[in-house]
Amino acid sequence: MKHCLVVDDSAVIRKVARRILEGLEFRISEAEDGEKALDVCREGMPDAILLDWNMPVMDGYEFLKHLRVMPGGSEPKVLFCTTENDVGHIARALHAGADEYIMKPFDRDIVAAKFHEVGLA
Repeated sequence: MKHCLVVDDSAVIRKVARRILEGLEFRISEAEDGEKALDVCREGMPDAILLDWNMPVMDGYEFLKHLRVMPGGSEPKVLFCTTENDVGHIARALHAGADEYIMKPFDRDIVAAKFHEVGLA
């Protein structure tokens, strides 16, 4: 079973994402900020990361920069999931190593399509 780490400071978003991704047969881990997400990755690198941009302690962009230089950190497919929708944010995320971009609010069809696009569903 593939493993997805859901990183978002909103417990509601994490819960919704968990339900959708478990329905797509992923095992789920959760973190409420980038620092805690790095701890999860050190314990075992996930196959995919659904990543919020704006979080306290360490935001998604900073997390992604740290992830990509960790041993095995180039492997997970990273899907930014955020309300930031301007072209500059999208380009910055992709340049930092994100594989795809999902806008909030999202639903099962959107998540399934994006995970399929990166070869995970």
